[in-house]
Amino acid sequence: MEFLKWLAELRTPLGDWLMSAVTRLGEEALFIVLALTIFWCVDKKRGYFLLFTGFVGMVCNQLLKMIFRIPRPWVLDPDFTIVESAREQATGYSFPSGHTQIATTLYGGIARTAGSRAVRIAGVLICLLVAFSRMYLGVHTPADVLVSLAIGAVLVLGLWPVFDRLYRSSFGMLCLILVVLLLAVCNLAFVQLYPFPADVDAANLADARSVAWKMLGMILAMCILYPVDRMWLRFETSAVLWAQILKVALGFGIVMALRLGLKTPLNQWLGENLGGAVRYFLMVIAAGIVIPFFFRFLPKGTMPARDEPSS
Repeated sequence: MEFLKWLAELRTPLGDWLMSAVTRLGEEALFIVLALTIFWCVDKKRGYFLLFTGFVGMVCNQLLKMIFRIPRPWVLDPDFTIVESAREQATGYSFPSGHTQIATTLYGGIARTAGSRAVRIAGVLICLLVAFSRMYLGVHTPADVLVSLAIGAVLVLGLWPVFDRLYRSSFGMLCLILVVLLLAVCNLAFVQLYPFPADVDAANLADARSVAWKMLGMILAMCILYPVDRMWLRFETSAVLWAQILKVALGFGIVMALRLGLKTPLNQWLGENLGGAVRYFLMVIAAGIVIPFFFRFLPKGTMPARDEPSS
């Protein structure tokens, strides 16, 4: 807390604005945008890797939050003030940092798979800046962000060699998906069934359960997406420039419409948790199967495709 108080003394209106902008680089919506853009338009293999590391990272993050149940800094010290613009996105328990986790798996994953040294340096810098922004804004402690940085680094550095080898085999990829699914099921079982103490924060527990159901929905969709793409769809990422722009514009329009438009009706019909799982399941199915189905009707680019794994 002393380090956060020291940072608070250095705050300025310009610094608050800059750090508020930087911290948005670690939001879920931007993760979806960048990971799917790479998946649709750049390199399917790298897209799959970013999605897998992101999913595993988020499951690990939520599991640790509920195991340790450490309150936010302003709860630990009621006299501590935060940058108010950051409060809305600072939900759930504090340890470890979700924004830092997302940033590290996303930009760290891009850096790990990039051939350009400049991209690698930029990816690492963004990870560090997002981590610093969370402390500057007062919503996370150094321990929160350092553990998230460590988990993210282990995932992107350790999983890439394994993923690179397994991607060449359909059986290997399905095994990897099932391992991630098992992790998601364990996380859901923990937050739903564990006898948490009476003083557990009800809002944070509800948030953890909501996220666990959404993660399960997304990973179940991956169990369908990959076999369908591997055996039948086989969409290509290469296309002429205007077609790539069309992919992104229409693709995100559909995904975000599902994300926002289905929330209320599904929550009313199925309840918030199951409704969230179904909504995110449909989002991944749309992003990985329905939208790419129409890519075959777009003019292809001149670069050779590098997407398909060997049998």
